[in-house]
Amino acid sequence: MAETDRPPLSYGEALVPIAVLIGLVGLSYYLFGDAGMAGPNQVALVVATMVAVLVTRRHGFTLDELGEAAVASVATGIGAIFILFAVGALIGTWAMSGTLAAMVYYGLTILSPDYFYVTAALICSVVSFGIGSSWTVAGTIGIGLMGISANMGLDPAITAGAIISGAYLGDTTSPLSDSANLAAGVAEANLYRHLGETFATSIVALLIALGFFWFLGQSGAAIDVAPKLALIDRFFHISPVLFIPLAIVVALALFRLPPFTTIFIGALAGGIVAVVLAPERVIAFADPAGDVPAWLGLIKGVWLALARGYVSSTGDAGLDLLSTRGGMSSMLETVWLVITALAFGGVAERTGILNRLTQPIVTAARSTGSLVAALVATVFATNIATADQYLAVVLPGRMFKQAFADRGLAPVVLSRSVGASATPSSALVPWNSCGAYMAATLGVATLSYAPYAIFNIASPLLTIAGGYLGFRLLRGTAAATKVPDAP
Repeated sequence: MAETDRPPLSYGEALVPIAVLIGLVGLSYYLFGDAGMAGPNQVALVVATMVAVLVTRRHGFTLDELGEAAVASVATGIGAIFILFAVGALIGTWAMSGTLAAMVYYGLTILSPDYFYVTAALICSVVSFGIGSSWTVAGTIGIGLMGISANMGLDPAITAGAIISGAYLGDTTSPLSDSANLAAGVAEANLYRHLGETFATSIVALLIALGFFWFLGQSGAAIDVAPKLALIDRFFHISPVLFIPLAIVVALALFRLPPFTTIFIGALAGGIVAVVLAPERVIAFADPAGDVPAWLGLIKGVWLALARGYVSSTGDAGLDLLSTRGGMSSMLETVWLVITALAFGGVAERTGILNRLTQPIVTAARSTGSLVAALVATVFATNIATADQYLAVVLPGRMFKQAFADRGLAPVVLSRSVGASATPSSALVPWNSCGAYMAATLGVATLSYAPYAIFNIASPLLTIAGGYLGFRLLRGTAAATKVPDAP
């Protein structure tokens, strides 16, 4: 059936698949808790996809057409899936080499529970601004900070929230951020004007987050870390050399190599450091019986750490818990979640479900403040429905572009509103690729850390508040004074 011949979806029809998805995921959380990520949520997404197919069949969409839409949507997530595998590999070799242990060791030496949360958020914000990638920050520094937090007896959910709050500053304000560039491009706004306008919102959101984490600091009770430091040093021979893999990752990110390449090279570097500095540890892990020559045992150890992760056998339960982790296989449940979520998003986008749900909101927006609020609501709905932060930038940006222009607003107002809401809020949705990634990487369920991801909550809310207060609502004439793009 031709596109123009299809009867439009009713509001109720469009609402059914979204309601089924939210209802099933909520039931999954009630029945399984955080374990819902290990399969029940994926089943909920498959069922919701089937409901979407059934609802829209009467409008002329064929099974082949919707199947192709689902496959095409999953294809857009292949890059994210490979990054997940690379992070799993990196965690495995960094655990084996002692890089993670070194991060914990020096963190315990320098940091205090009194200011750990705020420091974690601040460190991640600085690094993320420099490299423009929340995923890279969480997958490297974030993992180390989680280990430090565990050894201090701090709340892992609050720690994950602090890491994510800092990591997303760069994703919204750094010129190296792909999502920031995308937001500017969709609105046809100058990139550097967009970054400047978004920074005003993001820095306030970060200050709110830092104040929150400062308030959540511990009571000041002394913690004797000397025994833990001695134990870590005894088994991993801590030295600054163990930070070579981390330095390589940061350097490659600054040179703007693709995230997968950057992270996987970091994983290989971790394996090389393990082979050079601790060959006996590698062989004990891979070939304790001595069945193969030593040089093959070293290759086998790195290979295993990349594929299945490292298994520590120091004999100390706490240290083994810290160092037994990683491997590409550890990301398979998250990959499963991403695939099913993107399939649902592909069907929802192809059938116009999201557009039908949000169009009345756009039409009803009378004031500029309500228009901005409608945009942010649409962005969040897109993050829920399509499970992809890039679609949450592109689709609402296109849908609201004319409405913002009709009110005489400069393109940068649209780009700022999209960028400050789409990227941060993506980490708050359990089945979104970003929420799934953060949960898998940091080891804390999305719904557990979400209340503490203060930056990610505050940024969209500040965007709405700015719309109602008239903050920096530049008129269309402001766009005429075009700032030249930096070379």
